Amino acid sequence: MRWCAVLRRKREVFHDRGVPCAAYLPGRTGARTMENRRLAGLVKKIHTENPDKGYRHIRDDLARYYGAPANDKRVLRICRSLGIQSTVKYARHGCTRQASDPQCLAENVLNRQFYAEKPNEKWLTDVTEFKYYVGPSVHKPYLSAILDLWADRLLCPPGRQRQRLSP
Repeated sequence: MRWCAVLRRKREVFHDRGVPCAAYLPGRTGARTMENRRLAGLVKKIHTENPDKGYRHIRDDLARYYGAPANDKRVLRICRSLGIQSTVKYARHGCTRQASDPQCLAENVLNRQFYAEKPNEKWLTDVTEFKYYVGPSVHKPYLSAILDLWADRLLCPPGRQRQRLSP
């Protein structure tokens, strides 16, 4: 008698030799499921010790400290099923971003008319602040350039401590 007739299952769910998979037998779980449950317990343990670790670092700890090497996609799937996420999230900002509450908003004086009829009529500038530390003290150099639209040249070279116009 065949297993598919006894269990009233289609033959496709069994291996080609007629022996049923453990996953299709009622009341039994497969080896892969048991391994996933064991890994899930280890993942929970690692996450409770260090909640700032994401699935990649959890996978590294599994391989390094628990002797349980696993694929990162498998660990990601287990973390998602348990609702585990890293507490550290990095904001993805580009080099420029909109200020949510700007301190000062400049008036649009040029109105996209980027030509000048005489020298020193229209200047453009942009100021960028850098921050670096020397010991406990903070230094803030500014990078700024002033452009005259009539001559199309820089009036003040960028990268100085103070802005001085050079004619």
